[in-house]
Amino acid sequence: MAEADKKILVTRPSIPDMDEYINEIKSIWDCMWITNMGPKHEELRKKLSEYLGVDGIEIFTNGHMAIELSLHALGLYEGEVITSPFTFVSTTHAIVRSGLTPVFCDIDPDDMTIDPDKIEELITDRTVAIVPVHVYGNICHIEDIQAIADKHGLKVLYDAAHTFGETYKGKGIGAYGDVSCFSFHATKVYNTIEGGAACFSDRETGRKLGYLRDFGIVDEETVDCIGANAKMNEFCAAMGLCNLRHVDEDIAKRAAVTTRYREHLEGIPGIRLNPVQKDVKSNHAYFPAIFDAAVFGADRDEVFDALNKNGIGARKYFYPITTMMDCYRDKYNAEDTPIALKISKEVLSLPLYPGLAAEEVDRICRVITDCGR
Repeated sequence: MAEADKKILVTRPSIPDMDEYINEIKSIWDCMWITNMGPKHEELRKKLSEYLGVDGIEIFTNGHMAIELSLHALGLYEGEVITSPFTFVSTTHAIVRSGLTPVFCDIDPDDMTIDPDKIEELITDRTVAIVPVHVYGNICHIEDIQAIADKHGLKVLYDAAHTFGETYKGKGIGAYGDVSCFSFHATKVYNTIEGGAACFSDRETGRKLGYLRDFGIVDEETVDCIGANAKMNEFCAAMGLCNLRHVDEDIAKRAAVTTRYREHLEGIPGIRLNPVQKDVKSNHAYFPAIFDAAVFGADRDEVFDALNKNGIGARKYFYPITTMMDCYRDKYNAEDTPIALKISKEVLSLPLYPGLAAEEVDRICRVITDCGR
């Protein structure tokens, strides 16, 4: 197959060898327990707690339900929540579906996470929480956010979908905030096919999450809250157990891809790459590049089109920002967060996954640099 004919996808899921997965699921046929917090579910929960370095964890059918039910577990059913528009729309949907009102704060132009210097001016007597989003593996300004939350008596729930396996100052990223939520979707660094988790230190929060995940059921005769059906099944948990054995190896391969990209693109005028954050052990989840058309000679959309014509998938991630979505644009003005709006029109997430070969990265970068010429 000619180089130009070989399609390169923006991502590709990590899956174990088929025999490893089949061996993992064999015991399911022995016990005939396929859902409702079975042995695989509980084994995965324990191993994730150890791997992530968190006191408590509950796992869910997906990351969205982890966020939505965590808001409920924290007792947040009304009021305003300060959050970022520079995120996947699930973050905002979870807030709105919980009866809360999102208030959008602009982002730091360097790391693209919520700007702590702009949070306090948005706090009102109706503010109940902050929902910051770790972006592309970049972690939020944790100490500043927590100081603001403590000063005003607010809850902090992190959308940590992009930061599985990361640490900050040697501490697992899931251990920060009142709750931190992960996504285990197939496109993430670590997946359970579909899945998610909420990490917490408060035992009462964990108790509520356990009930909320299963219709609010406490026992056969007691339902003490209005919950949802958000249980992870045994086959997804088995995939998670398999993938957890290989996730460190996958992250190392992602790091090699990231290094290759930087060798080609670092220092090119008009291309800004993701920052390397101090005190953060990265998972190399994404490789975003921001294009300044006036300097580089081509804008983001022109680079996207050139890659596409060459059989290379890339993603305008995050574009449009939440406040530009059809379901929110009549309620919010995207111009109120000008940095998020600007970066959303300039950023392109390049292909990145463990199996991406060095020569494929070379090919991607040739197409990009040719655009600038």
